[in-house]
Amino acid sequence: MDRKRVFNLKIKIWWLINIVWLLLFAASAVFIGVRKVDAAGAVQTPEIKMLSFGVLGVVFLFVVIFQLIQLIFIYFINRKRIQ
Repeated sequence: MDRKRVFNLKIKIWWLINIVWLLLFAASAVFIGVRKVDAAGAVQTPEIKMLSFGVLGVVFLFVVIFQLIQLIFIYFINRKRIQ
């Protein structure tokens, strides 16, 4: 395989992984939004749900930052190799 094909394959895999992450976070958000009682048996009030969404949001931001750093490495390092 030539380097351009490898680069395109890496970008496609990166997009696929991001779609999986997005689906995972969307499913988690729906789960948090519809549940009435958590695993400990505590009733989910709107305040507790907002706190849970906040924690999910922090994790989402961490993953987004990591994926953007990974994209920078894939894009710029491989572009230098192709040229």
